[in-house]
Amino acid sequence: MHKLNPDEIKNDFPILSQNINGNRLAYLDNGATTQKPIQVIEAIYNYNTRSHGNPHRGAHQLSIRATEEYDSAKERVRKFINAKTIEEIVFTRNTTESLNLIAQSYGREFIKENDEIVLAISEHHSNILPWQRIAKEKKAILKYMYLNDDGRIEPEEIKNKITGKTKIVSIAHMSNVLGTIHPLEEIIEYAHKMGALVIVDGAQSTPHIKVDVQILDADFYVFSGHKMLAPMGIGVLYGKKEILESMPPYLMGGDMIEYVYEDYATFAPLPYKFEAGTQNVEGAVGLKAAIDYLERIGMDKIEDHEKALAEYALDKMFSIPYVNVQGPKDLDMRGGIISFTVDDAHPHDVSTILDSYGVAIRAGHHCAQPLMRYLNLPATSRVSFYLYNTKEDIDQFVEGLKNVRKWLGYGS
Repeated sequence: MHKLNPDEIKNDFPILSQNINGNRLAYLDNGATTQKPIQVIEAIYNYNTRSHGNPHRGAHQLSIRATEEYDSAKERVRKFINAKTIEEIVFTRNTTESLNLIAQSYGREFIKENDEIVLAISEHHSNILPWQRIAKEKKAILKYMYLNDDGRIEPEEIKNKITGKTKIVSIAHMSNVLGTIHPLEEIIEYAHKMGALVIVDGAQSTPHIKVDVQILDADFYVFSGHKMLAPMGIGVLYGKKEILESMPPYLMGGDMIEYVYEDYATFAPLPYKFEAGTQNVEGAVGLKAAIDYLERIGMDKIEDHEKALAEYALDKMFSIPYVNVQGPKDLDMRGGIISFTVDDAHPHDVSTILDSYGVAIRAGHHCAQPLMRYLNLPATSRVSFYLYNTKEDIDQFVEGLKNVRKWLGYGS
């Protein structure tokens, strides 16, 4: 299999050609959001100049075209993650909204007093706060699976925390802080054995590795478009059809109804009963174009490229004595996300100094404060890679990293 050529790919991304503070841009904040190729930008432009209308509502040609664009995007997503039917694909604004929809619809309907909800301590706030609310309202029990010193969940922890009382396990496929790829197959199999449903936050995994929801057998799988070359404001909720059919609507309004009377209403079939109001059609068009772009390159090639970048970056970072890398050392257990600290330097200072070298990274608690407390860290810096990143980007990052302590007056 031929490797992808990131230098050639960069040509498709207009934003990456600019200079920052007199330096070439090394964009290494892909865990937060990704940049868009010209193919996605043009797809959105073509929609807005040729086909823009309100879908599912009008008999005129623009409305019909918008409907066709919207529905074809949904079918494209279905194929991309190998869902059985388009009825299992719900468009949302992002991963956060998808998780809230599940919590407020399934959780509020089916969680009872003393039921258990199990999360990983490494979860993003979007996969903690909705379940805190449901647990409080329903007097359910919220439990956490904790990590070992290498940032992974041990098999014993899975079996100790998931019990016959567990009704929901909600976990990220890949940690947005540590890059840990959790053992989903083992977790899902054991949770199902215990009678629990499994929700997977795929925000950090879907853009980088091939996802097959039928093989994975998760009950829900959610992700965001803007982390995989698409616009902001478009997200996906996959759910098994029989489960979605059992759930009440989350939002009420136009397009999710069948008939409305003065004192009651009936609702549209799947997936439309979960898509109230006018939808983000141009976002769906952009997501479809992004998936087309990714699959032309090949998800296997993207995964291999990012593993090579992570290995290259880790080797260089481990050689710097005052840099402390968080998360698994084993590359088979992690994706292209690396969180780290620098001795005597606050992560925000690290990020600001690296920006002066044209390097864009992330700093903070990464919406994962329970994990930070568990690690006894106030914050970390984070680099995250994608298909357009190169070893030159990493060299630029490492060169800036070596100068952080000098800027802060430590000499080296």
